[in-house]
Amino acid sequence: MNRFALALGAALCAAAPLPALAEIIPLSRLSAYLNSFATVRAQFTQINADGTISTGTLAMKRPGRARFAYDPPNKALVLASGGQVAIFDDKSNQPPEQYPLARTPLSVILAERVDFARANMVVGHDGDDTATRVVAQDPENPEYGTIALVFTDDPVELRQWIITDGAGQSTTVILGETETGVDLPARLFSILQETARRTGGD
Repeated sequence: MNRFALALGAALCAAAPLPALAEIIPLSRLSAYLNSFATVRAQFTQINADGTISTGTLAMKRPGRARFAYDPPNKALVLASGGQVAIFDDKSNQPPEQYPLARTPLSVILAERVDFARANMVVGHDGDDTATRVVAQDPENPEYGTIALVFTDDPVELRQWIITDGAGQSTTVILGETETGVDLPARLFSILQETARRTGGD
């Protein structure tokens, strides 16, 4: 799993410009949709930059927390919490590789409030007759890459995202049926507790 396996990539047609759409979903509606819930749980399919595919269960809790638990035989785990991202290798009992959450574009949708009207955040907003796509970045650190979010309408729903890191490597996450407003205990996102469990600590 590469360093930005959390963020997801060379995804289907979403990575390419979409045909013109008569009425794309306005940015204000998309921001309101994302801010209408703080927690999400869903099954996902991940397409990595090298073309490999994996599946798993996603849990997100804003602000700043996410859990990507991969299905066997992978069994890897990626946690975002406390401003850090930790990648646990399923074949090692060593402490996880960690890096700041702010260095991945996933931080855009893990913010306490999502505001696509913020200056220089949205660098693309287009769609076709089935979906609307928004390409966003951290306005203060555009060098960290972008996240392309794909939404459907009636009702508005997030279907997938494509994260392209600063090195140009892309990963795609396609969401299955999502549950919002679910109870997600803090322990699911604890990097310290997961590290202790895997290394035999207390």
